[in-house]
Amino acid sequence: MYLEYWKFKEKPFENTPDRRFLYPSENHRDGLQRLLYAISSEKGCAMLSGEYGCGKTVLVRTVVNELDLNNYEIALINYPFFDRTTFLKEVVHQFGMDSSDKSRVELFRDLSQLFYENVTHGKRNILIIDEAQIIDDPEVFEELRLILNIQLEDRFLINILLVGQPELREKTMLYPQLDQRIAIKCHLHRFDHENTAAYVKHRLRVAGCEREIFSEEALYLLHKISNGGPRRINNVADLCLLEGATRKSPQVDGEIFKHIV
Repeated sequence: MYLEYWKFKEKPFENTPDRRFLYPSENHRDGLQRLLYAISSEKGCAMLSGEYGCGKTVLVRTVVNELDLNNYEIALINYPFFDRTTFLKEVVHQFGMDSSDKSRVELFRDLSQLFYENVTHGKRNILIIDEAQIIDDPEVFEELRLILNIQLEDRFLINILLVGQPELREKTMLYPQLDQRIAIKCHLHRFDHENTAAYVKHRLRVAGCEREIFSEEALYLLHKISNGGPRRINNVADLCLLEGATRKSPQVDGEIFKHIV
């Protein structure tokens, strides 16, 4: 609706995990490097935490896109709201194997065989669990520990990436045998004012606009209203662009915010 008015090639503030729009703040760069290191060095288990809307999903997508998928077998589980057996079956299913009517022993045997065969043929195994903070069955955490135990003497056969909101850190600490296996932990923080402004300008550039659309006052108010959360920034900034186009304003300024907040 406002693309033509602001002369964008595409909308700059969509809440979709498009890695082109990932703003490389120092915090996000550090998180990306740590996760890639955990995978390349076969650390076994890593954790990415952050508050709702801080860019975890985009960062994980970026990690996956940095990998040569010819050398990796990747399984992804979203919303792991399962009991112990169902969780294990879902892991087997996401790795492309039949999990119906099998016992836990058979499921573990299938995973062990797949992991070993992949490693033998030069492929690494990765299990990504998103929204891991919703795991509420203690035995699921025990399953994760047991899956990590599928290893050779000198290397893990599986790398697990746990992704979730801040309470995930507290949850895993309740299970020391798993927590001590999480070799790398990184946490995404909300943006300060400086990074909020840089984030907005970055997304505008990716969308095809180089000029300063948001005034300094607007950027200040945007950070204040969003508290530095990327998803909230996107929502508010998108409304600002719509309101500015409707009012035919040459710039998003403090006056625009009076009409959307």
